[in-house]
Amino acid sequence: MASDRIDPGFRALPLEAMADAALGRARELGAQHADVRVEQIVSQEIELRDGTVTGVSDSTTLGLAVRVIVDGVWGFASHVELTPARAAATAERAVQVARTLAPVAKERVERADEPVHAGAVWVSKYRIDPFTVPTREKVELLTEWSQRLLAADGIDHVRAGVAQVRENKFYADLTGTSTIQQRVRIAPTFDATSVDRASGGFESMRTIAPPTGRGWEYLTGEGWDWDAELATVPELLAEKIKAPSVVAGAYDLVIDPTNLWLTIHESVGHATEYDRAIGYEAAYAGTSFATPDKLGTLRYGSEVMHVTGDRTVPHGLATVGFDDDGVATSEWDLVRAGVLVGYQLDRTFATRLGLERSNGCAYADSPHHVPIQRMANVSLRPDPVQDTSTDELIAGVERGIYVVGDRSWSIDMQRYNFQFTGQRFYSIENGKLAGQLRDVAYQATTTDFWGSMDAVGGPSTWVLHGAMNCGKAQPGQIAPVSHGCPSARFRGVNVLNTQEEAQ
Repeated sequence: MASDRIDPGFRALPLEAMADAALGRARELGAQHADVRVEQIVSQEIELRDGTVTGVSDSTTLGLAVRVIVDGVWGFASHVELTPARAAATAERAVQVARTLAPVAKERVERADEPVHAGAVWVSKYRIDPFTVPTREKVELLTEWSQRLLAADGIDHVRAGVAQVRENKFYADLTGTSTIQQRVRIAPTFDATSVDRASGGFESMRTIAPPTGRGWEYLTGEGWDWDAELATVPELLAEKIKAPSVVAGAYDLVIDPTNLWLTIHESVGHATEYDRAIGYEAAYAGTSFATPDKLGTLRYGSEVMHVTGDRTVPHGLATVGFDDDGVATSEWDLVRAGVLVGYQLDRTFATRLGLERSNGCAYADSPHHVPIQRMANVSLRPDPVQDTSTDELIAGVERGIYVVGDRSWSIDMQRYNFQFTGQRFYSIENGKLAGQLRDVAYQATTTDFWGSMDAVGGPSTWVLHGAMNCGKAQPGQIAPVSHGCPSARFRGVNVLNTQEEAQ
C-alpha cells in the first residue's frame, strides 16, 4: 500500500492534531478559507573531483504553514515548532497578516472550486529510497565511475556527483480535504575534461542523462545505461576536440530530446505560466509574449506541435498527486495543432480565465514559503500516427545539423528571442551523419522556431528530461520540473558560430 511507504518519522508527527488546531482557530477568527501544510524535505548532495570526495552535504527542512483568506485577502504564517498549540498560534498570525494587508489589497481573492479529497495518500514511482542506501556505497559507485573515465586516453579531469531529495507533504483545509504525499527525485551527473597543455585550452563533455523522479535504482541501470555512456564519452570527447568549427548560416536541424527539452522549458514552459503572462513576474523574471488576449488564436508553431501540461506522468519531476491548493492533478493541452489553447494555473488564476477548476499548478518549495503557480511537466507529444525514428528524421535532411545534449542558453524577458547551444553537434549531409562540429548555437524567435518544425519523432524517441532547479518569484523559490519530447526536425534555422560571435 502507498501509505506503507510514507516515511514513518513523518507519519509519527501530530499531523491531524495540528491541522484541527490550526483550522479550528482560523475558523473562529473569521477566515473563510484556511489550509495547513506540514512539510519535511530531506536532501543530500555528494561531489567528487578526480575520484576524490570534495563534499557531502545533508540537510532537512521541517515546518508547518498556515494560509488563510479573510474577507478576500490572503494571510500566511509558518513555524518550525510542530505542536497543536503552535499550529493554532500560527493560524492566529496568518489571520492577523490578512487583516493588516486588507487596507492595501488591490483585489479580492476568488478561487475555483475543487472536490473534497479526504484521507488521500500518494507516493511517487520509485523502487529504492536513496536515503536507505549508505553514503559509503554511493561514494564507491561515483568513485568507480570517475576511475573508469580517468583511465581513458585523453581524459585529464572528471567530476561526478549526485543530488537526492525526499519530499513529504501533509495538506488539510476547511473543506475537509486532507492529503499526505511522498516523492523522491534524483540527479546523478558526471563530466570529463580534456586539456590541451600546449595552448591552455580545454574541452569537456558531460552525461546527457536526465534528473528523474526515481530512486537509487536509477544509478544502477534502471532507466539509463550508465555503462554504455561511460564507455563512449571519452571517444566522443576526442572526436569533438578534433571537429571543425561550424560555418554560420541557415541549416535544417534534427534536435534530440536531450537538447530540445530545455528549449521547451524556456520558450513554452515559462511563456505559458499564466501569472507571468499577466505580469506577475515582470519585476524579476520578465513577462510573456503569449498573453491571454491571444488565447485560441496565437499561432505558436506548426500543426505538428502538440504541447501538454502534465502533473501525472510517471517519474516526472513536477509529478504529484495533489498540488498545494488541494487540487487533484491532471494533464491538459497548452498548444494544440500549433495554436495556444491553455495555460498553467492555480485555483486563483483559474477563475480569471473562467475555468471551473484549476489544473493543479500551486507549489511551495518550503513550509516557510507561500504556494505560487509553478510549472508542470510541459511536454511535446510524439507523432501519434507512426513511430518515426531519429534516423528517419535525419534521412530527410540534405544539409543540416543533429543536436545532442544541453549546455548554455539565452532568452529575452518575454520568452521570444533566444539562442541555445548543446553538448554535441553532428553534420548531416545527404541524410546521413558526417562527423561532429564545434562552436554551434541555434538562434530564432519562439514562433519562427516552432513554426519551422515539420516533423516529430514517434513514441520510441520520446524522453523525459528536465531540471531540479527552476527558479521563480521573490523571495526566490526552486522547483523541479520535467519535459518530455521526441526527436524533432526544424527547417531553415539560423546557426551561429559561437567563437566568431565572441570576437
